[in-house]
Amino acid sequence: METHAVTGAFGYSGKYIARRLLDRGLRVVTLTNSPGRPHPFGDALAVRPLDFANPGALARSLEGVSVLYNTYWVRFNHPLFSHADAVRNTLALFDAARRAGVRRIVHVSITNPSEDSPFEYFRGKAVLERALGESGLSHGILRPAVLFGHEDILVNNIAWALRRFPVFGVFGDGKYRIQPIHVEDFADCAVALGESDENGTVEAIGPETFTYRELVEAVGAAIGVRRPVLRLSPALGHLAGLVIGRIVGDAGLLCVDAPPAGATRLTEWARAHADTLGRRYASELARRVHRDRSYGDLASR
Repeated sequence: METHAVTGAFGYSGKYIARRLLDRGLRVVTLTNSPGRPHPFGDALAVRPLDFANPGALARSLEGVSVLYNTYWVRFNHPLFSHADAVRNTLALFDAARRAGVRRIVHVSITNPSEDSPFEYFRGKAVLERALGESGLSHGILRPAVLFGHEDILVNNIAWALRRFPVFGVFGDGKYRIQPIHVEDFADCAVALGESDENGTVEAIGPETFTYRELVEAVGAAIGVRRPVLRLSPALGHLAGLVIGRIVGDAGLLCVDAPPAGATRLTEWARAHADTLGRRYASELARRVHRDRSYGDLASR
């Protein structure tokens, strides 16, 4: 029986990947720096430290692992963490996997990564894709735009804001496109890549393409709360971004010309979950700071 490892199985996407691996009868371990966070797995998976500062310990955490699913990243720069930290830590993880004899890595990237990008987020992801390709390890790369589903941030917080404010503000004209994929479809893609032996990249996008303005309107229609969508000045747009969470303002970068990898339609999912969607605000920072609490407990009304 193979052993597969998932970074952050007590977090968001990693939780869905781990569940699928367990359902396939595999041994599963998680590498995490939140070992005290409540989770649904009981004793079904082993917990090992994600200790980037100790290369030897990191390699020992991966001993006996055949496939590593890496979901580790940071969404934004903060005094406690940064994109540069995330790149450095991920490179250490790749090296530890090589030294531990891991056969294959499935790595989560982003749509349209480029080392020439003006955005540090996309530059860092491109650096890691290149490093993984040069490592000699068998690998698969997933490039999602935005994930949605239970405990997501962006779609949930759009609904939260629509429920509470008389208008909704967007950067510019709101015509930048986005292709959200459901987190369970994303997990299916990850596990399929883990089962493959070929190096490859999957554009992990869903079946619907929205402009950001259309996404806001679709979420509003699903929950029965329609608000005027207004164009904001850069200063006000920044403030709105702080309220909503990670704002989708990187024009053209969250959309690719590729067939969908997932089948779940956001419009249908949002209608099916209209009663609960956006009832509580989801904070990415709170999830990182309060590592002994479940995601559901961290959401605020």
